[in-house]
Amino acid sequence: MPPSRRRPAGISPLDLDAIPLAPIVLVKGSEGYFVDAVTDHLLALAKQRDPEVEVTRLEAAGYQPHQLDVITSPSLFEERRHIVVDAVDAASDVFITDALAYLEGLGTGTAEAGDVTMVLRHTKGVLGKKLLDAIAAAGLPVVQCDPLKRDTEKADFVSARFRAARRRASADAVRALVEALGSDLRELAAGVQQLIDDTTGAITPDVVQRYHGGRVEATGFKVADTAIAGDGAAAVTLLRHALATGSDPVPLVAALAMKLRTLAKVAATRGRGGASVGELGLAPWQIDRARRELSGWTPEGLATAIVAVADADAEVKGESREPQFAVERAVLRVAGARERR
Repeated sequence: MPPSRRRPAGISPLDLDAIPLAPIVLVKGSEGYFVDAVTDHLLALAKQRDPEVEVTRLEAAGYQPHQLDVITSPSLFEERRHIVVDAVDAASDVFITDALAYLEGLGTGTAEAGDVTMVLRHTKGVLGKKLLDAIAAAGLPVVQCDPLKRDTEKADFVSARFRAARRRASADAVRALVEALGSDLRELAAGVQQLIDDTTGAITPDVVQRYHGGRVEATGFKVADTAIAGDGAAAVTLLRHALATGSDPVPLVAALAMKLRTLAKVAATRGRGGASVGELGLAPWQIDRARRELSGWTPEGLATAIVAVADADAEVKGESREPQFAVERAVLRVAGARERR
């Protein structure tokens, strides 16, 4: 089936305007926020093209033979149709067979949206790989909706949303928002939208603190920052508040570990005249902050802190019956390690 033009697979969901309506768009990946955002965007495009478009939603797992034939067959009144197929990662064999036949029947001009447009949502695994490969080979859009795992990626996401709304946000404000809400991308996006809707002027750390202060203060990164600064009493107070409000010990330990890894990376560059962002895999603001925070830390102190957090990580993942106590002990050991000279 020769396509009229090919598109590179793996279109980013960060730029919705770059995602076109097409006979088939594959929305692939496990980040639910992106999958839903792309689906909503394509539905909006379909309704923009025809406000009376007929919208059908199917579950691929419960698909019945020839449903696609019925839904996509030409209608008497030539209505446009938009189909959203959920759970393609759990699709029945008959769905895969019918979808491949439908794809083959599109013929030439594959990339151009016709009277029928379809969104296939495939969130995990490799089930239906033959269909996924065929869609990509046909030059149809494939939107790769992978989770944002690094804080730098989340910061870029937040900054892009502020820019799209023509709002200025300082780097410290973006970081504070990521630290407060970054464990869940939906929540992070909602927090950005709230600041856009409810405030005016530049977004500063004070603005973030005003709207999300409770979360900022109780976040694992705030606990880690305070422990790294050597203030054990304040760090334990923040930790206990975080635990009392439902925070899990595992991500709290992970925040400590992430913080110490950053310090260790930057500390390893001492005496080399500095290191590039590419060498460290860190954003410039992360390197600058780590250099400031390394004041008062010795290699021995860092080693002690890293061992303490490694012990706590094992304990909160099953080796201890008191994971909350394990985290508290690690926080105190980290804070105490900085005080060594």
